[in-house]
Amino acid sequence: MNQASETAAKVTPSPTLARRVTAFGAACLIVSNMIGSGIFGTTGFMARDLGQPWLILLLWAVGGMFALFGALCYAELGTLMPRVGGEYVYIREAFGPLLGFLSGWTSLTIGFSAAIASSAHLFAIHVHELFPGLAAQHSAAGGLLSVLCGRESIALIMVWTLTAVHAAGVGVGSVTQQILTIMKVGAIGLLIGAAVFMGKAGGSVAVEATAPVRTLGFSTILASFLFVSFSYTGFNAAGYIAGEMVNPRRSIPRATLAATCCVTALYLALNVVYLYALPIDQLAADPVAPVAHKTAMALFGPSAGLWITALLTVSLLGAVSAMIWAGPRVYFAMAQDRVLPRFFARTSSGQRAPVASIVLQSVWISVLVLSGRFEQLVTYTGFVLIVFTALAIGAVLVLRQRGETHESYRVRPYPLIPIAFLVLSLGILWAVVTIRPAESFWGIATVLLGVPVFFWTTRSTSSTRNA
Repeated sequence: MNQASETAAKVTPSPTLARRVTAFGAACLIVSNMIGSGIFGTTGFMARDLGQPWLILLLWAVGGMFALFGALCYAELGTLMPRVGGEYVYIREAFGPLLGFLSGWTSLTIGFSAAIASSAHLFAIHVHELFPGLAAQHSAAGGLLSVLCGRESIALIMVWTLTAVHAAGVGVGSVTQQILTIMKVGAIGLLIGAAVFMGKAGGSVAVEATAPVRTLGFSTILASFLFVSFSYTGFNAAGYIAGEMVNPRRSIPRATLAATCCVTALYLALNVVYLYALPIDQLAADPVAPVAHKTAMALFGPSAGLWITALLTVSLLGAVSAMIWAGPRVYFAMAQDRVLPRFFARTSSGQRAPVASIVLQSVWISVLVLSGRFEQLVTYTGFVLIVFTALAIGAVLVLRQRGETHESYRVRPYPLIPIAFLVLSLGILWAVVTIRPAESFWGIATVLLGVPVFFWTTRSTSSTRNA
């Protein structure tokens, strides 16, 4: 056992979660965590702001490279510390318990919970689009059925159904996640294949582009890359469940790299389809956001809009399932370290799922859904999530400097890849602060609210141990 292994053995408690997740199961988690709704709308904004097909494709390719660099670094961290918790574990080990706690605090308050609440709300909107009768029933006066057909009720039903699935155990949750991911990727692949063999070409890569050449500033390009980078988030998902994986030091690098490359290929292919279907000025025309809908209707006719709505519904379902699976592992790890009440480290007796932490997250999600506050929270999650991702990547440099590594996997070329990721992250942070200064401020304020919580919980748990 080398120094890294000895260090990990000292700080890692005995695992209490079942190791049943295969590399394929972890890859499905990553793919579903990455593919949400961003890829189906982001290109419209890029077409409006950039106006050049080649630049759009270039930024999506650079975004994929950025995600791959991050994935390589996270694979080393997961290999070194194969336990549940993700960034919380990595940042705690490299930078101390306070920053680690703030990472986990951010995951609970906005990182996972607000993102799930927002996705659940979008899911409910798409369900109403697919089944107009539900929306009509909700509009009818009074009655329990009217309440159940409302968007908030549909969102909560979806959240708590998936909560029950993942509380039933990692075996059931992993199989469910695999099914949803296969459905999502299969639907996207079907769209791409149908566009190639059946679609009516009329876009920028099929005919001569008519958009005038623009003089673009660096800030404009960086703002578009900001949208792209958000669409690639989620490549780090395997780290959250490393303590539940079979042979994690072999499976984590395989799952992380394969899933990230798969998503990059799908994103590039989808953007080629968008540009194949419509010229750049039509992609940029209002409404900008539903670029996937506009593309499908141009390729296959008006009836294709429902197909894309169904695809978005499945995509959101898979993304929410992935976050309901991954997020509670952070709070479970925090409770094991006694920076959250020990109660949240409780597991089910049979399947050993972190039931208390799963319920904690879903209760907070429900509060956000019913209060409608998730939209405000989502607007300033980007800044703080980039900060903690960058800190986790920085942990690779810190731990390597200490001599803590594992021979089974090391990121190469080192230190080029982690430094390149950090440089790009600083550029994105600068863009976020420039474009959204108020949201960045409130994001920082939310993180700082966790400081007194950290001292309160650590004092409380210390008093409990000494009692």
